[in-house]
Amino acid sequence: MAVDESTVRYIAGLSRLAISNHEAVHYAASLSRILKLVEQMHAVDTRQVEPLAHPQDSPLTLRDDQVTETDHRDTFMALAPATEDGLYLVPKVIE
Repeated sequence: MAVDESTVRYIAGLSRLAISNHEAVHYAASLSRILKLVEQMHAVDTRQVEPLAHPQDSPLTLRDDQVTETDHRDTFMALAPATEDGLYLVPKVIE
């Protein structure tokens, strides 16, 4: 499928874009190449190809879930200007 300059100008008008005649020629050629590539991709038979979740089929390496830091919650709560029932109290910002 080829795209001509009038089609590019029409699309630019719908998009409220101002383009010059030189740009319209350039975009028409670029869009035509893109659509030609899409047509080539549609021609490829992919019925026997399974979809991929990731291009590399390697398993994830997981580490053990271990606590590596001590609990500082009570220290931080003591430093806060206002707390209640283990929560930080902050000024209301939405009316």
